[in-house]
This record gives sequence, C-alpha cells and structure tokens, in this order.
Amino acid sequence: MVTYLTRRLLMSVPLLIGISIVVFGLLQATPGGPLSNGGEGAGAQLNPEQIERLRDEYGLDDPLPVQYLSWAGGIVTGDWGTSLRTGRPVLEMIADRLPATLLLIGLAFVISLAIAIPVGIVAARRQHSTFDYVATGVSFAGFATPSFWFGLMLLFLFSYSLGWLPSSGLEDLRETHTGLDGLWDRVKHLIMPVAVLALVTAASLTRYVRASMLEVLDQDYIRTARGSGLPERTVVMRHALKNAAIPVVTVAVLAIPELFLGTAITETIFSIPGIGRLFIESADQRDYPVLLGILVIASLLVVLANIVADLLYALLDPRIAYA
Repeated sequence: MVTYLTRRLLMSVPLLIGISIVVFGLLQATPGGPLSNGGEGAGAQLNPEQIERLRDEYGLDDPLPVQYLSWAGGIVTGDWGTSLRTGRPVLEMIADRLPATLLLIGLAFVISLAIAIPVGIVAARRQHSTFDYVATGVSFAGFATPSFWFGLMLLFLFSYSLGWLPSSGLEDLRETHTGLDGLWDRVKHLIMPVAVLALVTAASLTRYVRASMLEVLDQDYIRTARGSGLPERTVVMRHALKNAAIPVVTVAVLAIPELFLGTAITETIFSIPGIGRLFIESADQRDYPVLLGILVIASLLVVLANIVADLLYALLDPRIAYA
C-alpha cells in the first residue's frame, strides 16, 4: 500500500505541472491583463507611469515561460506571490478565507451523505413504489436546479419574507455573542448556505446510491443471503451496501472538490467570507496571483480525491490489493 501510494503521488507531479501550465496560459491569454487601466482591473485607477512600474516589479513584461517558471518556483518554495488588489501575500489571503469554506463544505458534505445514503437505499428496496417515484423526482429536480436560484429563493423566503434567518455573513457583527448564544448565531447564519450545497449534492448522490443498490440487490449472493435466513437489515447493510458503495465512493469523494469550487456562487449570494467569494472578487479585479493560488488548491484537491477514492476501494473490497 505504501509503495502504491508513493507511486501515485509521484505520478501526480507531472499531472499537476501540466494543469498549472494550462491554467497559467489561459489566464495570461485573458484580454486586458491584471494591470489593465480599463474596466475593473487592478490598474483601473493608476496612471501609465504607475502601471509601467508595477509591470516591471511583477515581471509582467517578461516572456511567458520566464513568468511561469518564476511563479511555479514560488509555488514550490511557499511564495505564492502578492495580490495585485490588496498587496497582501496570496497564501495569507487564502489562509484567512479557508476556514470558512472548509466549515461550509464539511457540513454540506456530511449532511448530503446523511440524506443520500438512506434515501437511495430505501428507494432501491422499494423500487416502483410511491417513495421511489418521489425520491427520484426530487433528486432529478434538485440536480437540475441552479444553486444560485435555490439560494435566492431561500433568501427571499426565510430572510426577507419571514425574517427567520440572517441573510449574510457567518455571524452577527452588530453584537457580541458568546457561549451557546454565539454557537446558535453561527448556526443560523450557516443554515441556508449549507442547505443549498448539501441538497444539491445530495440530489446527485441519491441517484448513484439508488442505481448501485438496485444492481447489487439483484445479485445471486444477495438472494442466497436472504434464503439462508439472515435478517433483511443485515442483508442490506452488511452485504448489499458494502458492495454498492464501491462505485458510489468515486462520486462522493470527487464531490468534495466540486463543493470547493461550487462555493463561489453560494458564498457570494450569502456574503460568506470564504475562498469562493475571494475567487469571484479576484476574477472581477483580474487579480491573477490570487486566482492562480486558488486554482492550484482546487487541482490538488481533485488529485488527492482520486487517490483517496482508490484507497477506499481497497478497504471496501478485499479483492482489490495495491502493490
């Protein structure tokens, strides 16, 4: 296992290098550039002399290969560059915003699994029942519903119309909350953004859990287990679910980097000070160093998620062994 893990990590290095080259090249090909004095770029309020000085300071006039090597070398050594918008180190800005995003996607991921797994199992066991039709219909509707529309509807209903939940932020900045009162204040601010991410993710996962369970429940060894007198709960949870979980693992684990990128819209709608909102702000201002830093993290998450999925395969299926 250690040998396999080491080999996978080493194989990921050229993949990440290729991704970084593509991302860097695409951003550099974007019209306007980070110090454009037109539109909303970082140079919108600067005169030509100031722009020229900054271009020289950041090496923006160097050939693209030189710029890439300089940036990639900084990524390896821990110097991810400086924000063109704020002048702060990119790593520092990301570190400030990362906890809010991790809290958001962590809660959303756990809740989505808590919804998708039991609903998918029951829908598969009661195929063609009313519950199955309702669950399937709701999951398709949730999968097709844009997250920004869902978020805006929740805001309109629970914040503006009913006034039950706060509309933005992670906490009430107007008052100081401590103890359980502070915890409840944080929970109220998280209910709607977590619901948006969790329900959209659960809608997708439910379809995979149901389809995988249907395939497994029709296998001969499941009929044998039932014929031997085992309780239905044992047959489903110990024999069927463990085997049905293997294809679901890939979808579930890869949902984490999808959630990481999907927070951009949700955090913007609910004014959550996280990585997603930072990405949107940096894109609006053409703050390329920050954008590149966030995309590097997203790429790392995708690669690590695939490795974790492979390791979980071996835990779920003893027939899979990595040398």
